[in-house]
Amino acid sequence: MRTFSTTASAGISSIRVKNKVLSDTMRLLSYTLIFGGLASWFSVVSGAGYGSAIASSIAAIAMIWFVLPRTQNSNKGIFTAFAVAGLLGYSIGPMLAHYLAMPNGGELVLQALTGTGVSFFAISFYAQNTKKDFSFLNGMIFFAMIGVIVLSLVNAFLVESSFVSLAISFVVVLLMGAYMLSQMSSIINGGETNYISATVGLYLALHNMFTSLLYILGAFNDD
Repeated sequence: MRTFSTTASAGISSIRVKNKVLSDTMRLLSYTLIFGGLASWFSVVSGAGYGSAIASSIAAIAMIWFVLPRTQNSNKGIFTAFAVAGLLGYSIGPMLAHYLAMPNGGELVLQALTGTGVSFFAISFYAQNTKKDFSFLNGMIFFAMIGVIVLSLVNAFLVESSFVSLAISFVVVLLMGAYMLSQMSSIINGGETNYISATVGLYLALHNMFTSLLYILGAFNDD
């Protein structure tokens, strides 16, 4: 009887931990998305240039690589998450300004936001209801992203093909969807226990999906 009681208590405790990680992740993600949106707005209205946008992106990557691993287990990690969100949000200011200057630019941005949001909620709903572990996707996503980065550099400096850029954007959308599925299933099944690192990962995936969708929509609207 005691063994059964102990096992039941451990199971309940495990469920509570999983639910807390999920709720904390969603709460922090919503706050960082708002903050990142405000940073994007500030970047647009202040007329940020592409140089500052690139510098902001590099700073965000540096924060993720070097600062987040050291702070994600303390309250300092929350500030790191907001810093990453702010830097990434600021970095897309020039891109947003470019599309907003188009006659139907506002509609394109709204469509990209809607597509990103619907994709995230659909993926989250699927992961929540299937309870399957999609961590096996991580290796494929990692190597595919390396391939995308290499191909992007080759295209930027050698090929300079708009078709290749469009294909890369399609692949990025798919990879970010796969990453979000893997991350959400990991949170739901207890594989991910740190809500701060989970938040940053999901934010980065949403950021990349949004910018890629915006590029695709722009391309199909004769941009």
